[in-house]
Amino acid sequence: MPYYAYVLRSISYKRLYYGSCENVPTRLSQHNAGKVRSTKPYRPWKLIRTEKFDTRGEARKRELQLKKSGVARKIFKEEPENYMPPSSIG
Repeated sequence: MPYYAYVLRSISYKRLYYGSCENVPTRLSQHNAGKVRSTKPYRPWKLIRTEKFDTRGEARKRELQLKKSGVARKIFKEEPENYMPPSSIG
């Protein structure tokens, strides 16, 4: 089963959230329904990026890379549609 790293953007607050999961639509629904404590105050959320991986570990590793990358944060906030992942990720 594939796993995904994803990036959400708060529509109301312009905040970003990075996560990983098996089912992105279900997870987005949980975020928007207020079932995730860390994202509840900043609803609603919009999915702006997903990246597919073969293992949970790979997806989690990518999530952490995105969280630590100041460049990715800046690009996602300013122009998320133009962000391209590093070529090593695919």
